[in-house]
Amino acid sequence: MSNSKIRRRTALLLVPLAAVVLTACGNNDESAEQTQAAPAAPTSSPAASAADQAPLSCEGQTIDTAAPIHYRAETLIKAPLSKVWSLHTDVERWSQWQDAVATIERLDQGPLRPGSQFHWTTPVPATNITPAATLSITSSIQNIEENKCTRWTGPAESEAVNIDSGTHVWNFTEVDGGVLVRTEENWRGAQAEADVPTSINFLGEGLEVWLAALKAKAEAAN
Repeated sequence: MSNSKIRRRTALLLVPLAAVVLTACGNNDESAEQTQAAPAAPTSSPAASAADQAPLSCEGQTIDTAAPIHYRAETLIKAPLSKVWSLHTDVERWSQWQDAVATIERLDQGPLRPGSQFHWTTPVPATNITPAATLSITSSIQNIEENKCTRWTGPAESEAVNIDSGTHVWNFTEVDGGVLVRTEENWRGAQAEADVPTSINFLGEGLEVWLAALKAKAEAAN
């Protein structure tokens, strides 16, 4: 397949993927230098200081900062930290407030912990060059600190498109007026990297959508 066809295929298919915030994840390289700055597009958060622009981390582990595709976003949620954290970590109920999550299943029991896994799916609509498909994602918790952060990894696959690897980190901080939620994610893979700027845009849109849904659910009366 030519590079132009790969770029067109990637651009068409990443739109629905971004809406679900793919958690395709990979290896962290703490010694790697960041090669491309992730666009900063917070939804409704306080202004971040220069120090806040360091990669987000959980138990000292970050995204793959050397990956060519990564994005960071944040929002202020006016709700108790306990409620926000519960929504975030109760993965089996994601489909109740996150429309793009079609099915989800915990592969272990009890509180999330390192090694916990969950499998979830999302539909990929048909395009003029690819059939409809179902994206299958298996996420594995690598790091977690209660009420503070999570970091997970896992492949995202379908017959239509794949994200080979990446890392997704979430941070939660109590501030005046609520909880500052920050999230940062990277992607790796030939299809996504065929058009890096487009993939970054789609990844960013997905993270913003996910944050907006979490904010809406957490701030709702019930």
